[in-house]
Amino acid sequence: MLELTRRELISSAIAAAGLMATSPISSAAAPKKPIVYWTPELSGDALLRLYQLINKDITGRVALKLHTGEPGGPNILPREWIKQFQRAVPQSRIVESNVLYKSPRQTSEGHRRVLAQNGWNFCPVDILDEEGDTLLPVKGGMHLKQFHVGKHFFNYDSMVVLTHFKGHGMGGFGGSLKNIAIGCASGAHGKAEVHAVKADGSWTTGAAFMEHMADAGKGITQHFGKRIVYLNVLRNMSVDCDCAGVAASEPTMPDLGILASTDLVAIDQASIDIVYAMPKFMNHSLVKRIESREGLRQLSAMKELGMGTGQYEIVRVLDKKPGQRPIGDGTDEA
Repeated sequence: MLELTRRELISSAIAAAGLMATSPISSAAAPKKPIVYWTPELSGDALLRLYQLINKDITGRVALKLHTGEPGGPNILPREWIKQFQRAVPQSRIVESNVLYKSPRQTSEGHRRVLAQNGWNFCPVDILDEEGDTLLPVKGGMHLKQFHVGKHFFNYDSMVVLTHFKGHGMGGFGGSLKNIAIGCASGAHGKAEVHAVKADGSWTTGAAFMEHMADAGKGITQHFGKRIVYLNVLRNMSVDCDCAGVAASEPTMPDLGILASTDLVAIDQASIDIVYAMPKFMNHSLVKRIESREGLRQLSAMKELGMGTGQYEIVRVLDKKPGQRPIGDGTDEA
């Protein structure tokens, strides 16, 4: 029986994902596909190394958008990685928004207590809607023409989207789209607009919710233009979002590394492709969660909105962590 190491298994999945992202194009002058950089190394150094490959348009005041988690959440991005990252990015700070669901993070006061409890005290954290919210237009959305974001959102010139890729109770999966679409919406109004909360208080689910998220994501990307980049960390991938905190299900997927891109659709598509390329006994629970919520509609909706095609080229980034060997297939970047 052939036994594969974790590295060999992941490399096979990455190769399969690359094939999924390629389709025949008859034109001789086919457009260049967006690059999605990947490394199997999981460390603060690796996160920074990938960022440095995509950051040429990041300027001015930089918002670091990440999910800082519910109290004691076990699967959030490691604080020491983000501390290292934030110190290396000039004029940057972590940004968050208050939440809609029942949580201490519904209010700015409670949110700040959770931030302190979870160790996010090494740099300023800007709760974008701490001083209220205002409307952000969405040009050409399916459902939303505008939605509310925190007033502080407009204080930033660029955004770096640092995403813990995982499952999600409503979205099926939480990638970079979810991080900005829900994560930048204000707690008082915006999240209800993106969730399309009905008159009876129920939340819209399924494909319609995915379309609302795509609309909100389009508004965010239209605002920043080229000054927004994305990093997905495929680590501790529970079927549940970090919103679940300590109640999140134990991850059953292996850790798969870090992806980085300037293209929102490409990075979320590549993350999904890699998950789907894993053996069924590994990805069954996460795939079931994604499909039971119609989560793949996130990707098709973004494509229909003209936010990207989902085509991409995977470039493997040379590992530099001591004790690790580079993947020697000729595609590595130093």
